[in-house]
This record gives sequence, C-alpha cells and structure tokens, in this order.
Amino acid sequence: MNITKENLDALNAVIKVDIEAADYQEKVDKMLADYRKKANIPGFRKGQVPMGIVKKQYGKSVMIDEVNKLLQSALNKFLVEEKLDILGNPLPRIKDDFNWDATTFSFEFELGLAPQFDIDLNAKNKVKLFKISATESLIDDEVKNIQARYGKMSSLDEITEEANVTATFVNEEKEINKKSTFRISELKSQQNLLIGAKLGDVVSLESKNLFEDEHRLQHLLGISHDIVHGLDIVISTTIDDITKTELADLDQELFDKLFADGSVTTATELREKIKEDAEKQFQQQADQQFLNDAIEFLIENTKFDLPAEFLQKWLQTAGEKALTLEEAIEEYNKSEKGLRYQLIEGKILKDNEIRIDYAELVDYTKGFIRMQMAQFGNLNPEEKELEDIAGRILQNKDEAQKLQTQLISQKLLTFYKENMTFDTKEVSYEDFIKEAYH
Repeated sequence: MNITKENLDALNAVIKVDIEAADYQEKVDKMLADYRKKANIPGFRKGQVPMGIVKKQYGKSVMIDEVNKLLQSALNKFLVEEKLDILGNPLPRIKDDFNWDATTFSFEFELGLAPQFDIDLNAKNKVKLFKISATESLIDDEVKNIQARYGKMSSLDEITEEANVTATFVNEEKEINKKSTFRISELKSQQNLLIGAKLGDVVSLESKNLFEDEHRLQHLLGISHDIVHGLDIVISTTIDDITKTELADLDQELFDKLFADGSVTTATELREKIKEDAEKQFQQQADQQFLNDAIEFLIENTKFDLPAEFLQKWLQTAGEKALTLEEAIEEYNKSEKGLRYQLIEGKILKDNEIRIDYAELVDYTKGFIRMQMAQFGNLNPEEKELEDIAGRILQNKDEAQKLQTQLISQKLLTFYKENMTFDTKEVSYEDFIKEAYH
C-alpha cells in the first residue's frame, strides 16, 4: 500500500491511496474460511462447502468490505501521522472507470486544509468595556417596585394615572397575542387613550414610542429583539384587569422580608444593597457585550482565506439530507463567520495553552449548583451533596458540553481583558442599552 499527498495550493490537497492484493488478500482468505465453516448451502454438509462456491457467493463483497476497512484505517492514520489540520472530512473523488473486479485499486480524496494566520489583539478604540453604574433614578424605580410588590392591591373600575393594567395585546400580522401587566406611569405616550377605560374595553395603541425602553415593549409583547427594533404597528389592547397598589412602608417589617439576616435596617442601606446587586448583574451584561465585541473585532480583523469551494462541496453530503450546490453555498455563507471564529478561538486556546481539566469543570459545575440552590434558600449545601449532583450532571454529555463551553468562554473573557487593548467607558444602564443594542 502506498499513500501520497499532493498540495494543490495552501488550502487544498489530494491524498492518493494505492492498495494491492497483498494488502488485503490474507484477511479476505481468513474471512472466507470462516464463512466456509458456518455456511449453510443446500446439498452440502455444514463446513464442507467447496471454497470455490464460497468465493463465488461471498468473495467480492468480503473483498470490498476489507478494502474499505483498510482504506479508512490507512487514511485516518496518515492524517494523524502527518499532523494535517483539515476542515470538514476528506471527500472521495469518484472515478467513472473504477472497477472492483481488479486486484489493485487507487483511491483519491480531496482535503480542505486549515489556513495559517496571525492574530492581532491590539484593538485600541475598537472594543469597549462598559462599566455600568446604577443611577439614582434606577434605584428609585427599584425601591418603588419593591414597595409595590409588598404593597396592598385593590381593584379599580376604570384606569387612572396610578393604575396597574393587565391587558391582552394582539396584532395578527406580527403574530402577537400576549397577556401582560404594566403601569400607566410607565408609558411614554398614549396614556390619554387608556385613562378612563373599563374592563373589557378594547383600545388601539401604536407601538412606536409607547415605552421609553424598547426592551420593555419586547417583554410586554413577547417578541424578539430583531422584531421590536423600529416596530411601528397598531396593537389591539383588551383590558382584562385594573388595580391600584398602595405602596408598602419602608420600615423594618419590609426590610426583614427582603433580608432575613437583618443586614438592612434603613432605607439608605436598602438603596446600597439595590445598587450593589444591580451593578453585579450589569457587570455580567457588560462582560457578555465585551466578549461579543471582541469576537466581532477578531473576525473582522483576522484576515485569512478558506477553502470555500471544498467546504461547499463537503456541505452537500455532510448532513442527514443531501443538499444541492446552491443550498450548500447558502449554508456556507451563513456559517462562514462562525467557522472563522472557531478557527481563531482554536488558535488562541492552543497558542496560549488555555485549557480546562476535569477538576476545574467539577468546581465550575458546583458553583453553578450553589447559585441554583441559593435561589431556593439553601445557602450552605454540604460539599458531598455538591459533589454528587455535579457528578450526575457531568455524566450527561450534552450538559457537560454546555458547561465546558461556558467555562471556556469565561477563560477567554479573562484572556481578552488581560491581553486586548480596549477603552473602558462608564455609563448608566439606560445608556448601555442604547449604545450596545442600537
């Protein structure tokens, strides 16, 4: 057997595998001998069937099977030994004159090679790391939300400026049918259309500028960010419930309901807690935005070619359903950006020896479990319990892969913060939303 590789260019190569009878004949003969011992053919006793009949009946299929096994094993071994970094899988070249009746065979496979490239992490004035602060107005709103959650609710006959309204929002064109609750005071416009309305009334509202924050409208209507941006439709709004909330007093009774450990005894301490918790959550959003921006920067500024024609051809047969060339090109165009970052990320991980071991993954999983337990009031779980739960979770391949991906993202976030040049910008949460999502 002989295997050779020919580089067509920097991104494409062809592997040729020549197989002779001596490479497979011994295994074929052994397999046929086993067949002869077990064959049940009318007119012959078991194990006494003439080899000529066995070869005639099974010889070709056994030979084809053994050649294919040998071919696959040799190809895989060659790729490993030559340390070839390939994209997709080798594609066999179909030969019109191929003949299985021959004794020697020649196979060819097309390869798409991973590109060689350098990564520049200097992103001055390209990537921002937002530091989001909780403004006094945001804290004021959260204090009122807390007072409202623990306040006393009473029903109203009609909508007033202080009312809470539960309504069903409908727009058939955008397939919107969502029941949600909002405060009249939240509305940026069209309050006058709702004030005075009663249960069962239907009011037409325009989505444009209904709320100061598009994300509030997105949540209210149950739609995606892509749809809500610039949305300008008429929404049929059916009034289902009208209430008014008498705000709870900012006293020790309320503080103890919020913080059973007695850590808050004044309104000032409550505001400090709200600020601290809010900015922790904001930091997670800011970090995710930084990671997204870093990824976009690296994709846009790391230049290399891909074996596009090979990958399009490979995509035709890679999935469960065969694709036409046009469908494969469309699929390639959709996935190209992700493939580019996959290669960039892989190089960063390899060059900087960023990896995770099982012990790290277990610790990360235990931290995730602790957070979940804390939400249900279990603030001090035993280490043995955490170990057992983590072990069960990591036995699930999908869950283990998801957690591993999250942990790698965390490590990359830390790496980018330590190695990329970026601008830090202090903003309010409202300004962050405007700048990051518009």
